[in-house]
Amino acid sequence: MAQCVQSVQELVQDSFTPMVAVLSSEEAETVSRRNRLSFTELLRPFCRLPSEGHIRDPNNALLQVKGLRISVNSLSPSLKTPSSSLSAAQRSTLHHIVQSSQPQEGALSSITAGDYQLSFTGTTPWFEAYREAFLQTMPSSDHEFLNNYLACLLVVSSSEAVPFEQFLKLSQEQHQVQHSGEYSAPKWFIPNTLKYYVLLHDVSQGDDHRAETVYEDMKQRFGPQGCFLLKINSRTEAASEEEQIPDPWSQYLHKSHLHSPDVDATSANVSSEAPEQADAGEVSYSQNQKLDTEALPTLSTCDSSRKVLESTSGASGGHGTCLTLNDHDRIRQFIQEFTFRGLLPHIEKNIRQLNDQLVSRKGLSRSLFTATKKWFGGGKAPEKSVAEPKSTCGLLYPPEAPELQIRKMADLCFLVQHYELAYSCYHTAKKDFLSDQAMLYAAGALEMAAVSAFLQPGAPRPYPAHYMDTAIQTYKDTCRSMVLAERCTLLSVEILKSQGKYAEAATLLIKMTSEDSDLRSALLLEQAAHCFINMRVPMVRKFAFHMILAGHRFSKAGQRRHALRCYCHAMQVYQGRGWSLAEDHINFTIGRQSFTLQQADRAVEAFRVILEKESQQTATQQGAFLREYLYVFKQSGVEGAETCSDLPLPCIQSPATRVYFGPERRPAEGEKQAATHVSLDQEYDQDNAAMWCQLELQLVSAANRGVAPAAFQPTQYCLHSQTDNLRRPLAVLQEPIIVEVVLKNPLKVALSLSELTLLWRFSAEGDSAVLSNEDAPAALAEEVMTNEVIADFALGPEETKVARLKLVPRRTGQLSVTGLGYSLSGAGDSAEGDMLLVHGRQELKIQGPRLNQTKEDKMSVCHGRDERLHPIVTAPMPLLEVFFLQFPSALLCGEIRKAYIEFCNMSSVGLCSLRVVSTHPTFFTFGSTSSTPLTPMTPGSAENCSAYKTVTGEPQQPHVLVSAQDFLQPSSVISIPIEGGVLRPGQSMQLPLWLRGPDKEGVHEINFLFYYESTEKGGKISHRVLRHSVFICSSRSLSVTASASHALGPALALGPALSPALSPAVPEPLQPELIQPVPSGTLVFVDVENINLSEAGVREFHIVQVSSCAQRWCLQSCINPPHHKEWRLSSRERAKLCFRAEPCRAPPDAADKYTFADLNLANERVVSSATPCGDFFFRCCESQSPLEQAPTELDLHIIVIWKAFVVEDNKQLILEGQLHVALQDVGQKCPEPQNLDTADMVLLKFRSEPAPPPAAPKLDFSELVRTNLSYPQSHSHAFSSSSMCVVCVSLTLTNVSVSEAQVSVELQQRATGEGPDPCALFSWVGKSQFCVVLGPEEVRCLPLRACFYSAGVYDLSSCRVLVKPTQSDRTPESVHSHCPALIVINNV
Repeated sequence: MAQCVQSVQELVQDSFTPMVAVLSSEEAETVSRRNRLSFTELLRPFCRLPSEGHIRDPNNALLQVKGLRISVNSLSPSLKTPSSSLSAAQRSTLHHIVQSSQPQEGALSSITAGDYQLSFTGTTPWFEAYREAFLQTMPSSDHEFLNNYLACLLVVSSSEAVPFEQFLKLSQEQHQVQHSGEYSAPKWFIPNTLKYYVLLHDVSQGDDHRAETVYEDMKQRFGPQGCFLLKINSRTEAASEEEQIPDPWSQYLHKSHLHSPDVDATSANVSSEAPEQADAGEVSYSQNQKLDTEALPTLSTCDSSRKVLESTSGASGGHGTCLTLNDHDRIRQFIQEFTFRGLLPHIEKNIRQLNDQLVSRKGLSRSLFTATKKWFGGGKAPEKSVAEPKSTCGLLYPPEAPELQIRKMADLCFLVQHYELAYSCYHTAKKDFLSDQAMLYAAGALEMAAVSAFLQPGAPRPYPAHYMDTAIQTYKDTCRSMVLAERCTLLSVEILKSQGKYAEAATLLIKMTSEDSDLRSALLLEQAAHCFINMRVPMVRKFAFHMILAGHRFSKAGQRRHALRCYCHAMQVYQGRGWSLAEDHINFTIGRQSFTLQQADRAVEAFRVILEKESQQTATQQGAFLREYLYVFKQSGVEGAETCSDLPLPCIQSPATRVYFGPERRPAEGEKQAATHVSLDQEYDQDNAAMWCQLELQLVSAANRGVAPAAFQPTQYCLHSQTDNLRRPLAVLQEPIIVEVVLKNPLKVALSLSELTLLWRFSAEGDSAVLSNEDAPAALAEEVMTNEVIADFALGPEETKVARLKLVPRRTGQLSVTGLGYSLSGAGDSAEGDMLLVHGRQELKIQGPRLNQTKEDKMSVCHGRDERLHPIVTAPMPLLEVFFLQFPSALLCGEIRKAYIEFCNMSSVGLCSLRVVSTHPTFFTFGSTSSTPLTPMTPGSAENCSAYKTVTGEPQQPHVLVSAQDFLQPSSVISIPIEGGVLRPGQSMQLPLWLRGPDKEGVHEINFLFYYESTEKGGKISHRVLRHSVFICSSRSLSVTASASHALGPALALGPALSPALSPAVPEPLQPELIQPVPSGTLVFVDVENINLSEAGVREFHIVQVSSCAQRWCLQSCINPPHHKEWRLSSRERAKLCFRAEPCRAPPDAADKYTFADLNLANERVVSSATPCGDFFFRCCESQSPLEQAPTELDLHIIVIWKAFVVEDNKQLILEGQLHVALQDVGQKCPEPQNLDTADMVLLKFRSEPAPPPAAPKLDFSELVRTNLSYPQSHSHAFSSSSMCVVCVSLTLTNVSVSEAQVSVELQQRATGEGPDPCALFSWVGKSQFCVVLGPEEVRCLPLRACFYSAGVYDLSSCRVLVKPTQSDRTPESVHSHCPALIVINNV
């Protein structure tokens, strides 16, 4: 690589320096600012110590510290977490650092290699500046401590009223920054940070005696080693103009202004383009490592005092004007005193403490130094290879981990140049990290161990280059940290170069090139080229090849001057050597780069060389070269300007032109989902357009008292060949008009269009004058219309491409788009080498549809009008934007989800009459007017909150009367309330929106159409609409069926005279004296089955409440399950719930109202009569069957409210929803259950198959499990007081095999006898299906509950038990029940 000014030892010592923070008071900064410097900048030129320092290692051996430099930075705490990518400002800073450093004129080195005579720049100051900025701004990382702060300078002015209070305040501020945990930066080396107290005294304006007195008090309080009195400003500004004092700050402050170099206009243009090109060529790093440009003054924008300093640093006069040479010596003495008496003893103390801690923790010998020296000391070379376990870098150590303590001790030793002990610690830490698979930590230890081994005095061991190779590979591939890999490469390359290993250095540099950063790749490729030319036997062609690669990457990075220089160096090798294609490429690139840099003569010469010599290029390529040459030639001023003309190319497909009115919708902002509306990217669908037209007709009818105007025309935002274009469209003032034009290149040669724009004519309202942007002054045309210009538009060979151009009208009137204006560059006849860059135009003529209505039309070819390019610009209108917050994309059937909708008026006109209509009105609700929900009104407070209105405790009003009109709109159009009736310009409002998953599973397209009007009436546009389409995927949840029966069935209740022992299974007709009255009422059975099949991560469903709504009946009590007991249903489990229903006792004036009754099974009760439960109930009932229908016997609606527990991203979420079922008559089951079990489906076979081979004897699965029912033989119950008798039954399952068995228990109703049987009222209640797995010889008891409605003898053996082995795929078999299980129910 190129020769560098610094040696590798100096480079490493300057890159890894002890970090010291500075925290100064406002008065101290004021004293420093008299010299146009902050206190931190005041110290920077004196931070390198001229004399040697000394420390003692843990073995009490004295070590010298030579040429130590400390890094002083202002304390700037940051709350932002470290980003994993380079920001635009960081990339721009590095870009300008390289761009501002250019080779000096005449600084060329000559070399003779064989028959090559080469001249090139021997030094690369731009690379050194880049490397210095990169290494000095490396961020602090958790795996190392080299960039962490060791000490903090607390600076207070002697002019403070109470200096010690300021010291205390600064000390507390530093302590809070370090220990509060609120700040992510800066990082600190050790918890006990060294605090050094500095009293800054202004000699020319301060009181010397008071300063000395305060300093004496400071020495008494903080100790003589912990404080210092720094005297500055020994002369006044008036005296500074007479004496010339050296300015050591200029070289440091110059670096802070590299972002604004003094270059010509061309360089300024290049600088403005560079960040965009850098963005296109660079990819963010994936590891949490980035360049810490906060240390660079160019990016320090958070400090107000720094802003003042930057504004004054460029003013007339130098820096340090109030300082004398004695003041300079005082600052040097201060840095030396702080370092020798404060910082180095502090580091030495911490090294000893860490050594003692590690010895005590790991049980090592007397000191870590002695032990590691015994293990790894002497001249023993490191291992030849390092194992690379296959692992990620995700392991993190706690701060007190012994491995990190070793690393911390190693970093401390490295900073004070104790490289031998540092190497031993790094080597020990490396082994620990590799054994723990902590690859990021291991790579850092390998990197620093290699550097420490190289820097050891006397070179006791060779440089372990394989350590660096392993570290680089780990950083790149395992840790995905290109920043750390680049640092490791830069250090390793410098070490290899110092050892003369240029081939190995070039290999490392080339490996680090990648597509994520063009600037870094260009710099490293250039250094690799210098490595090839500096080898003992120069490799000239490799030098030239890599120079071309570097020039290409420089060009992509926006560094055109460096790109041109690289190509010029490479041209010396290829010129005149028979490499004609390479020469053409290099000359072509040199010509273009020279022209871009406004070096016209050089560019013309480069293109001329291409055309003069014989070329092996094709005719097409020669034509391209010719066009480039003539273009550059004309721009140099030799050729006159061309005239504008009508251009035939490209071809405009006028019928395909589309016009869009209105602004392009803003994309989603964070969690907000913007309304889709209409865009040019959407394809036109005739059925879809008809659907939107029908929705808009409903809205317009609702806004006009149910009758649509006779002149109603649907709103068309996008006009094309399939829309009705007979009328002139209406555009809105200050809103863009986007014209999409289809351009086709019929040639096989690429065309390049530039300055592409629309041509128009405009006549203002009330003015007959016509204005055109073709002949009117640009300023006047800009006042009327804002025209978008596309700078470059390329068309490939035979390519058809779309161009979208925008117009923004500034006045009302009539507009006509007449054509396109553009500049075309293309090759003419290649034989003549003619090339034109012409400014021209093409007309846009759209032919209307052919007329075919009358006889004359059919007999001739007549076309109607097409007015899509002739809009009328009207007065401003409101512009609505709708955003959806927390809007789901998938729901369970019947799931209730609360979202939020935000309405924003983006125009300067008020908005009113906001309405919405949807193709699925049952999908959403804004809430009813009769109930106020208790759920949060803003999305920020909606976490972990139910979408329902809930109450705890026993309900005070078990029955609630509600009118259906409170929940239903007069039509499907919903009016959206606006506070005050008007949404003012720029105002936004947010409303809650409840959603309910569709009852049918699948993907549903749901369309919304929003309608709004302007507060300023009388305009040409009466209203505007906004479209939104969303796709919802609904999954299965629960299947609910219900049935009802009278409390007294066909059999009458038995009196006490009937003997239970003689009660037959089918009782005989009873005598009248045995009949007893039973209370009237109806029993409602609700069967619930989980049919979800564990989709969408649903674990189980909980039935939390069952409510009823009817005008004449209501649920009165819960028979099964007991009160406050939820039913939990896993996949494919069923449950039967039983309730008592009784007639409502509504007042006479509430005949048209509905009674809501809630029976909650959980601790909280959902208010079913409130939003959203009541809203969705009435909407679903209205959509299925109108509420105003002929009354039936029962007419009872059941609402089942459930909760589902879902696992998503290792988190458990609670979903909730409701299902509806309507009971019309007693004895009817609604709805009919659907068979969803796919196991019962049979495949049809249409062809005969060969007979299967004889099967092995089938194993009887039914013998694997034995069953036993435990129940009382008889049970007595007073049916006169309670019409139902519930008996507890126990089912015992015994696995008699030595393998696991999967058992399914299904409870079924079965009567014993024929004809009218009272046992038909016997049923199982509660959980009606069980799925269990029995281990070998396991016994399991299942609790069951049987419900009887009259006395008699019943058979309980109706349950069905299916069994199969867990590992078998065969169909389960039923366990045979050999005898009935009879129970006698007596009436007492």
